[in-house]
Amino acid sequence: MTGAAKQAERDQQQTHISKLSLTNFRNYATLSIDLDPGAVVFSGDNGAGKTNLLEAISLLTPGRGLRRAPYADVAREGGDGGFALHARLDGPDGAVEIGTGFAGGDTAGEGGRRVRINGAAARSAEDMLEWLRVVWLTPAMDALFTGPAADRRRFLDRQVLAIDPGHGHRALDYEKAMRGRNRLLAEGSRDGAWFDAIEAQMAETGVAIAAARAELVRLLAAMIDRLPSAGPFPQADIGLSGALESEVATSAAVDVEERFRRALAEGRERDRAAGRTLDGPHRSDLVVRHRPKAMPAELCSTGEQKALLVGMVLSHARLTGEMSGMTPILLLDEIAAHLDSGRRAALFSILEELNCQAFMTGTDAALFSSLKGRAQFLTVDHGTVEPTKDA
Repeated sequence: MTGAAKQAERDQQQTHISKLSLTNFRNYATLSIDLDPGAVVFSGDNGAGKTNLLEAISLLTPGRGLRRAPYADVAREGGDGGFALHARLDGPDGAVEIGTGFAGGDTAGEGGRRVRINGAAARSAEDMLEWLRVVWLTPAMDALFTGPAADRRRFLDRQVLAIDPGHGHRALDYEKAMRGRNRLLAEGSRDGAWFDAIEAQMAETGVAIAAARAELVRLLAAMIDRLPSAGPFPQADIGLSGALESEVATSAAVDVEERFRRALAEGRERDRAAGRTLDGPHRSDLVVRHRPKAMPAELCSTGEQKALLVGMVLSHARLTGEMSGMTPILLLDEIAAHLDSGRRAALFSILEELNCQAFMTGTDAALFSSLKGRAQFLTVDHGTVEPTKDA
């Protein structure tokens, strides 16, 4: 990393959660914990509730969190059917209070979720992005390169959202329009005016989605290039597989929109036979290669894939900090168990360089022993969270 890049990271002021409170969330009836800036380590047995804490923090950003669970499923069994989260953030603009939750049977807000900022109702969950950005890496993502393209699209779109808060609305509008078109196809409708209106909206939002993804990939690739070529987390070559993403790189958006709109109109009978829309950004894919080995990521070993993914997430965290002016909060679930001692040490060093609050989980606190004196250690035990002894 260049001296200018290091200075840019130092200039970013940290936003961190100083207090987190949960009510009827997963296995927590009530919980309130004070948190330090920097590294925070949650240790405890499997099933104790460590990942539940990370999931709660992940809900301080738009969407359904790192598990993508329906909100009703997040509510504690035996509770009233709802849940509430509250966080106090300390950042460059002072303190802010963010609350979010779900009332059983409630249909308001994002899928029933309500958000309050400093006691006032937020217009949408996207308002939280004004105060913090959250990035995560979980064991479920270890299959990112070998799993379905839909998982890679979600991963990519979360990365876009962290630097472009409007991306979430574009994606929702596109999905809504596409569902409407698919419904017309299933009903056998031949209403050209309806199709024309829906396809015009799909063309506008679809091209905007493709352009935002292409820009993210361009910026992230430049950030990855700043990683040391022989570092612990190998450089990745990343690209997009998708007609719209390819076109927006060489043509004006208005021209791409018109071609996509025309393609949708001409493809109605084909899509009717298929029962769904076959063209669009919902079919695109993220393509990743291991640069040092010149090998597709999906053909690399499990360890190499993990190292690639960690490097991409860390590069994205740097990018988010530079683009938004605030270093994101990182959630790293069971991260230490899958890295050798050298890569663990390198990861901890990079997290300090990022000047971020990073929450890490593990069954064995000893895996984080090199962070003693530089991190907050908390033991999680089935609904309770206490300072770790001798940490």
